[in-house]
Amino acid sequence: MNEKGRIHSLESFGTVDGPGIRFVVFMQGCPLRCRFCHNPDTWDVNKGKEYTPEQLMEEIKRYKSFMDYSGGGVTFTGGEPLLQAAFVAVICKMCREQGISVAIDTSGFIWNEHVARALEYTDLVLLDIKNYDPNVYRMITGGALSPTLKLLDYLREKDIKTWIRYVLVPGLTDNTDSIRQLAGFLFNYPNVEKVELLPFHKMGEYKWKELDLDYKLYDTPEPDTALLEEVKKILEESGKEVSLNI
Repeated sequence: MNEKGRIHSLESFGTVDGPGIRFVVFMQGCPLRCRFCHNPDTWDVNKGKEYTPEQLMEEIKRYKSFMDYSGGGVTFTGGEPLLQAAFVAVICKMCREQGISVAIDTSGFIWNEHVARALEYTDLVLLDIKNYDPNVYRMITGGALSPTLKLLDYLREKDIKTWIRYVLVPGLTDNTDSIRQLAGFLFNYPNVEKVELLPFHKMGEYKWKELDLDYKLYDTPEPDTALLEEVKKILEESGKEVSLNI
């Protein structure tokens, strides 16, 4: 196969990016510039290590017994994995042929024929909705919200199991009116199995310093328990299971 992908890193025993034990593939490259990103070192698509599909599958297959035992699988994340959707589609198909479950963690910002093909072999989509207010979304990410919602419509049409991910950042994504609107919106998506509430954390700050990037959240605190519980209760109005992914 001629298709190659650029990969930032591999994690062999991930437990927070889908069910069970996951082999997590951090793809290189992202079109968004989220203010709270904890992996800004994945933004540049020209960096990372180049893999052929066969090389990556050899890595994945080494951990198949752990994935099978735990009900896990492979998760493609990043960065934005669907920026390299042609490569991801090839690997997803190979995983399906090996009986390995696939999850894709995406912002939903990218759409093309390669994305559609990758989703044919995807068992779970972890869809990151950064904010439900289009103006706040653009301020946070530099991009538009509408592609994400269009992808969610497609996932409903194809009945692809979806988990929504929402990062709670005090003073940035804690706009409760918008969160309540999001909960009401998600009520209409039976393919959405659960909502994962992800508290903002400080662990990626050092990367912004090392890369000499303009990080605006140094003084932003992590959300306290009261805020997390308030937002969790609002999201439960969606009728979905809501979990705290800490």
